[in-house]
Amino acid sequence: MSARAGRNSDEVVLSQPLWDYLTAGQQHVAEFQAKHGLCVVRQSESPGCCTVRLRPSEGEGPVSTATRKAFISLCRAVHKEMTKQVTPKRKRSLREALRRVSGRDEGGPRRSQRQKLRKEQATEFEEQPPSQESPSVKIEGEEEPSCSICMGEMVEKKTLDKCGHSFCKSCLERAFQVKRACPVCRLVYGQLVGNQPHNGRMIVEREPDLELPGHEGYGCICIIYSFLPGIQGEEHPNPGVCYPGTDRVAYLPDSPEGNRALAMLRKAFDQRLIFTIGTSMTTGMNNVITWNDIHHKTCIWGGPRCFGYPDPTYLVRVMEELREKGVTAD
Repeated sequence: MSARAGRNSDEVVLSQPLWDYLTAGQQHVAEFQAKHGLCVVRQSESPGCCTVRLRPSEGEGPVSTATRKAFISLCRAVHKEMTKQVTPKRKRSLREALRRVSGRDEGGPRRSQRQKLRKEQATEFEEQPPSQESPSVKIEGEEEPSCSICMGEMVEKKTLDKCGHSFCKSCLERAFQVKRACPVCRLVYGQLVGNQPHNGRMIVEREPDLELPGHEGYGCICIIYSFLPGIQGEEHPNPGVCYPGTDRVAYLPDSPEGNRALAMLRKAFDQRLIFTIGTSMTTGMNNVITWNDIHHKTCIWGGPRCFGYPDPTYLVRVMEELREKGVTAD
């Protein structure tokens, strides 16, 4: 599965490797947003796939079926482009193997020769004594596992030791260059370090008299992220190019769960995982500081549609996103 229509009219479900490829320095999403006047926002994620939402850049309104079909077509075209980078080696066919055994490189053995060859092979098999370790034989029609990144046959199979998922060696190496996590289950290998600019600060303020909807009885934690303008480094999309500064504010309830999420966000900030430099999904501008797949509540009211409260499952979701990046509350 590369991309398909989601449950709602403005949603598209696509594979996680394809989303990572689309957002890893590629210009496809930015060009689509500029052309159609839309924002493409990731809504949710499950093992191996994620759901993105198409919404107008300005105001509210439905997204046409034709626009959603255009985005699905773009995703499928990009998926073909991604899979062309890896050309899996094909196994020799049975016909070619028979030619090599019979000593005929061209034209193939005649029918009488083929019958004689089969008879000799059957006799040899019957006379062969049973061994303790017999090689595994692939049953006709049984499919070998395919690489979930390139969707082709395994080439130089590489199995991850913690989760047991397998991929082509070259596919896995490229995926780990983007994120050192299993592309299927998102289990992190080693400590994940991002490319968030070094010149940022995370300031925490508490407002005991401000209650967030859905968290009555608790105060409010205000998180202020502040970055000065700077120049992109080697780990960024365009080294040597300037990026502007920015200030972002996010809100958490001052409850036990909210403070646990705050501690995890602090670890993620220290590991440079909260932000990255790339293309803004809301404005379409390039070479700017953007959020990096860890969702924050940037409004107090309005619910999930306005990135605010109430949202009963937000704290559970954001801590799960952090755990997928190897950040824990311990």
